[in-house]
Amino acid sequence: MSNTAEEVAACLLQIQAIKLNAEHPFTWASGWKSPIYCDNRKTLSYPAARTLIRDRLVELTRARYPGTEAIAGVATGAIAQGALVAQELGLPFVYVRSSAKGHGLENLIEGECRPGQQVVVVEDLVSTGGSSLRAVEALRRAGCEVAGMVAVFTYGFRKAIDNFARAGCRLDALCDYNVMIELAARSGYVLPGEVERLKEWRLSPETY
Repeated sequence: MSNTAEEVAACLLQIQAIKLNAEHPFTWASGWKSPIYCDNRKTLSYPAARTLIRDRLVELTRARYPGTEAIAGVATGAIAQGALVAQELGLPFVYVRSSAKGHGLENLIEGECRPGQQVVVVEDLVSTGGSSLRAVEALRRAGCEVAGMVAVFTYGFRKAIDNFARAGCRLDALCDYNVMIELAARSGYVLPGEVERLKEWRLSPETY
């Protein structure tokens, strides 16, 4: 378990961006029932948390993708963090909508990106990878070379791992579900009896 993963997990737990409730699961947009809800947008309201996430994403981008020429945020959750990362790196920034705008220029990608440009995509949260990889595909259709994706948090689902592999896109996340649950258990954020249930859910979330 890396220091960064624990540091980010502790930060998210401290500001209660992570909601854990095994008894009354949350319903995701996909229809899946989940004992966890991760609201990373909440970090934007806390300057220390916001700065920590920005700095760690910047460090990760510099370490893994030294040839980065532009940053792209996935709408809507990663727009702010993506812009902060781009500002810190002194790079151009664009964001990718979930669908093309229905008026005006009908843009799917907002901002200016050039064909052949090496782009790193910033995401706040990765579940199955579907919406994240649609952004990757949109950038590729625009002629960009997507170097990879950096995310604040990933659930680590097998489906997401397979989806990213098929898409040929590398994913690097600051923190993942296993680290979060271990720290939540150690700190008393969840009761000991809930830990196994939370671990079991991640293995088969579609049937929870």
